[in-house]
Amino acid sequence: MAELKTKPTKVAVKDFMSAIEDEQKRKDCFAIMKMMEETTHEKPKMWGANIVGFCDVHLKYESGRELDWFHIGFSPRKANITLYIGGEIHKKSSLLKQLGKHKLGGSCLYINKLSDVNTEVLKQLIEESFKS
Repeated sequence: MAELKTKPTKVAVKDFMSAIEDEQKRKDCFAIMKMMEETTHEKPKMWGANIVGFCDVHLKYESGRELDWFHIGFSPRKANITLYIGGEIHKKSSLLKQLGKHKLGGSCLYINKLSDVNTEVLKQLIEESFKS
């Protein structure tokens, strides 16, 4: 079985976030980080080169595959901000309708910028994802 390439690193999250070139994306990511810190009551950790994750978990699948991952997180990608908030996101259709401009893929929520979405709804999605 192939080894997972995305692992926790020793890179300081603040250094990574401060290096985001696009000023608006940097501000949005700091705001998202604050939302996730308030929800998890934990400090973030860098996973790989560009994922900010919260709450380490050890996953074991029915197939027998096991891996260490994070419960929720995000990544400031070039095209958008990717939020990793769980596989149950598709079941939150009533909240997603209220969220604003976004896309879904797998267990990811993609937004271009925070001003495109209702931040109170986003906070609720993050909180519900963390609880599940």
